[in-house]
Amino acid sequence: MIGIGDFARHGRVSVRMLRHYDAVGLLRPAQVDRLTGYRSYAAAQLARLNRIVALKELGFTLAQVQEILDEKVGIAELRGMLRLRQAELQSQVANDTARLAQVRARLDTIEREGAMGIDEIVVKPIPAVRVAELRGVAASFEPQSIGPVIGPLYDELCRRLDAAGIVPTGPGIAYYTDGSDGSVVVHAGLPVTVEHSAGQEFSIVDLPEIERAATIVHRGNMDRVLITMQTLAGWLEANGFRSAGYNRELYLAVGDNPDDWVTELQEPLVGEESRTEQ
Repeated sequence: MIGIGDFARHGRVSVRMLRHYDAVGLLRPAQVDRLTGYRSYAAAQLARLNRIVALKELGFTLAQVQEILDEKVGIAELRGMLRLRQAELQSQVANDTARLAQVRARLDTIEREGAMGIDEIVVKPIPAVRVAELRGVAASFEPQSIGPVIGPLYDELCRRLDAAGIVPTGPGIAYYTDGSDGSVVVHAGLPVTVEHSAGQEFSIVDLPEIERAATIVHRGNMDRVLITMQTLAGWLEANGFRSAGYNRELYLAVGDNPDDWVTELQEPLVGEESRTEQ
């Protein structure tokens, strides 16, 4: 038999926790001295302790742990349950991490309000271009909604173009249209010179010329594009313009590190004279 202190050390838990597990009927000592109340455990009970700790750390309540163990779940089934729970928690961590990144982006935007010079904004025409594209749907236009959609779209588009023997003629161009129920349709495109043909696993789209666009260059991760977009919004108002729709994104430089990306935002403009139109 193993004393409670040694059993706690072997199991990497506290004596207090073992006493609690005993009190709730989750892990009873193998022996209890009638005179002293001293608890002793069998080495084989470490297996049950391992299951308790693993299930608890994966987010199950003690009542749920008790139910799982009392049903004498087999090792294979228990492993499957743990892997499923692990995947759920990993997804939750990823979502929380993305949410935290957006909070930081908002704070950075607040701290840098007015710091980005409007002299970086250039009004110019954007020529028409033919692109091969794939489409996806994002829940909203927030960066944390767009990012997980547009990245895989470009990965898949590059794969399909490569399989078709088509080489893009320039950097990627993304644009957006309204979807249903507040969603946004994400168009991930690469410029090409080919014609549409049967059997292509992508769409060929001719993007029209934008006669006047206010353009600004965003440097860094697109998750932090808010400050650049809001600088552009302030310039539009100050100069009597209104946006004619979603901006295009021209990816001037991309690579393995998103912090090194360079992206030109191209906002189509409605002129000052249109402000009197109803």
